[in-house]
Amino acid sequence: MAEILHDEEVAEELVSKLLEKKQESIIVYNDDINTFEHVIYCLVKYCNHGTEQAEQCAMLIHNKGKYAVKSGTIEKLIPIYAALTENHLSAKIE
Repeated sequence: MAEILHDEEVAEELVSKLLEKKQESIIVYNDDINTFEHVIYCLVKYCNHGTEQAEQCAMLIHNKGKYAVKSGTIEKLIPIYAALTENHLSAKIE
């Protein structure tokens, strides 16, 4: 019985670790309000993108209508998402 309990504890710990490491993405949507410069500024400041990367993301957002600008665990993405939306970018965590 102790062996089964140990196996259940190990399984629960592994599931917990997998859930903690689940990757999510911040999707930024194109809109008619924000300028390219503002989107680029926000991506550099809050997502730690280089200028070139931010420019490429802004073009993809504009051309495709949306783009995943940052991936990571939900815990890491929430403050970034909050900063982007507080700066009027249309975004969602998926």
